Amino acid sequence: MNQTFKSKHQSALTTSGILTSNRIPKDYFITKGKGESDITVHAGSYHLALKDAGIEMYNIMTYSSILPKIANRVERPAKTTHGAVMESIMAVANAPRGKLATAGIIYGWLHNKITGEKYGGLVCEYNGNLPEKEAGEQLKESLSELYTNGYSDDYELKDMMLISESMVPKKKFGTVIVSLCFTTYLFPIVERH
Repeated sequence: MNQTFKSKHQSALTTSGILTSNRIPKDYFITKGKGESDITVHAGSYHLALKDAGIEMYNIMTYSSILPKIANRVERPAKTTHGAVMESIMAVANAPRGKLATAGIIYGWLHNKITGEKYGGLVCEYNGNLPEKEAGEQLKESLSELYTNGYSDDYELKDMMLISESMVPKKKFGTVIVSLCFTTYLFPIVERH
């Protein structure tokens, strides 16, 4: 790249535009699915679990386990663009034929103890081979531990929701998934140039 072009290009980037801070996930839907295959996991049972959940056409990225206060549950969009990126909080469990696979997610909302204002949410995932009831109990304990070690002084944990899926595959490989899937984002503007 010649120096004149490079200088003009860099100058344009620093003198005009919008500076944003980290984007904030807003709307999400919940889905779950299961799949099995005699071929493999990733391009087999996992893909078929995504298909069962209705999200196989996305390129999926996963988050850690925090929900912003603006997060809002919506219905799954009726249409999507094949190959679009979808960011999610996802639990995935795989198992061989005849063994149990269980995936689960629990989440709850933190509310200020004095004002009642929603602060945000906490999410925990389970990926393993426990029966759904036992996995649910472990998820509740995990969420309680997160809450107790960082939020319980100032916030009350409310409106908890638990979603799980399990299966014992008859084929060589089995996969179950549970996912919170984000569809929209807020981009806070820091400044305009």
